[in-house]
Amino acid sequence: MSELGLFARLKAGLSRSSKGLTEGISNVLTKRKLDRESLDGLEEILIEADLGTGLAAQVVERLRETRLDKEASDQDVRAVLAAEIARALAPVEKPLEIDPAAKPFVILVVGVNGGGKTTTIGKLAKRFNAEGKSVVLAACDTFRAAATEQLKIWGTRASAQVVARETGADPAGLAFDALALAKKENADVLLIDTAGRLHNKATLMEELQKILRVLKKAEPSAPHAVLLVLDATVGQNAIAQAGTFRDMIGVTGLAMTKLDGTAKGGVLVSLAEKFKIPVHFIGIGEKEDDLRIFNAEDFARSLAGLD
Repeated sequence: MSELGLFARLKAGLSRSSKGLTEGISNVLTKRKLDRESLDGLEEILIEADLGTGLAAQVVERLRETRLDKEASDQDVRAVLAAEIARALAPVEKPLEIDPAAKPFVILVVGVNGGGKTTTIGKLAKRFNAEGKSVVLAACDTFRAAATEQLKIWGTRASAQVVARETGADPAGLAFDALALAKKENADVLLIDTAGRLHNKATLMEELQKILRVLKKAEPSAPHAVLLVLDATVGQNAIAQAGTFRDMIGVTGLAMTKLDGTAKGGVLVSLAEKFKIPVHFIGIGEKEDDLRIFNAEDFARSLAGLD
């Protein structure tokens, strides 16, 4: 698909978030000149869009410096907004790099149940397979039979071996077996699905830390990445989830899913501002290629409704 086509898909995927922002900006800019009252209204709109107080303050300050008491269209304001969003997100725009020297490259995937973890793993497996990499999947969310079945379906699509056990089996033992198989098969990547029952943090922490210990016994450098999958539709709750998983297990990168289903896409900016965790992927739809490598500039322009 052409770059233009990719951008159009991204813009369509972020349309709900963009619509709320652009309509809010247009409603505030009812006067020909940008005055202090308009700037206060803009700041409220940006905060309500989950962009965070820091980014909102930066946008307003930039407009105060350059546009106060001057004529300003909503296009002018959105251009400043896009520039500030891109500036805020640029430091976290980091692709997930698979180190070929680490075979298998172990990616531990964490996040709450229902956030799109298993689907994201399946899409990543398909992506890696298309790049010529061999993949093993570990179904370590052993408390949900549906998660295991879903992973098996993705395994078939991605020509990836799936290591699974009966419901209720020990996740750490399964992770150990999956790593052993991946080593034996000389696989390039091992993707490990995990449970995400956040209502019982102590149990979840114990389980995840046990998986970590077992992996490190078998391979001291593993996991090579800890990918946190966050659901954009939960808005500010995504920030609390990021804090919890960072504290529990350490997180090396983010994938934000379901951006097409929410007006809260600005929360990605708040996350970047608060945690500075690299953003590897964003999900803007159900199709396999709707899991996109994150690009700060394209995201910023799409969110601000610019072409």
